[in-house]
Amino acid sequence: MVAQSAPFQKAITDSKKLQAKPKDEELLQLYALFKTGTGEDFSKADKPGNFDFKGKYKYNAWKKVVDHKTTAEAAKKEYVDLVEKLKVDYGFQA
Repeated sequence: MVAQSAPFQKAITDSKKLQAKPKDEELLQLYALFKTGTGEDFSKADKPGNFDFKGKYKYNAWKKVVDHKTTAEAAKKEYVDLVEKLKVDYGFQA
């Protein structure tokens, strides 16, 4: 596991306090950045089954971030930036 910065930890907490649910694409991006930012090993991830559509979307979103060679530090920064954008777009309950 990668050490978590204070801004990243705050963004994780803040993401759970949005006043409305983000779009599916935004949720997938959050998921992929979170998995990469926490240092989880994509190569050890189980590929979802044929009828696990939600799992496939999540797997593919994570794969896209990995394929772009996004580092854990870059993923954390992108995650924080995305959560800040979502707080503006969807409202935030402090």
